[in-house]
Parts: sequence; C-alpha cells; structure tokens
Amino acid sequence: QVQLVESGGGLVQPGGSLRLSCAVSGRIFRVDAVAWYRQAPGKQRELVAVIASGGSTNYKDSVKGRFTMSRDNAKNTVFLQMNSLRPEDTAVYYCNATFRRLPISIVEYVWGQGTQVTVSS
Repeated sequence: QVQLVESGGGLVQPGGSLRLSCAVSGRIFRVDAVAWYRQAPGKQRELVAVIASGGSTNYKDSVKGRFTMSRDNAKNTVFLQMNSLRPEDTAVYYCNATFRRLPISIVEYVWGQGTQVTVSS
C-alpha cells in the first residue's frame, strides 16, 4: 500500500516557525505534484501550497512570503517551511501527494492523516 506520513505540527507563538514534512512510502515509481491543504474548525479545507515535480511552487496569497515548499525527490519527501506564523494559520494541515506506480501508470493520489498546527500566544 502507498502511504503518506506527515509530521512537524505543534504549538507555536505568533511570529514563530514550523516545518512540516510529508513522506510518501510504498512501491511507487515516483511522486509527482504535492499539495498542502489546511482546514480550520468550522471552515472548509483550503489549498495552501503546491509543488510540481520539477520544483515550481504556487501559494495561497495569504501565505506568500511566509511559507515555502521544497522537496527531496530521492526520498519522496516534501516540506513546508512556515515562518511568521499568525493565529489565523491555525488549522489541521493535510498533505496530498500525486504519484505513479510505474512509468506508464496513471497518476494517483493519497492523503495524509493531517497534523495540527496551532499558533497562539
């Protein structure tokens, strides 16, 4: 089975930093695009950032300049560096990774279980 494990969440004060990681494991050919989503209590899940297979990134406007995605393709791992955190960043953060099992396979996706990020003084 292809699995995804997230880590790095926690409690941080406003202005602080956290780094989330998203590791994909299983018998796969490679991980393609990976996205971070977040969902705050009472709100819909929203897309935060995306990184393509080649490393290009896109971010939600409210996190631009504060969040940075990167990836280690050899380890099938993606990171989300979060700086200058604000209380409104508080949410459960979910990783969604697209992947293929073989070079000619269709692209599939898998969700992580989520990691809690709490920004509070």
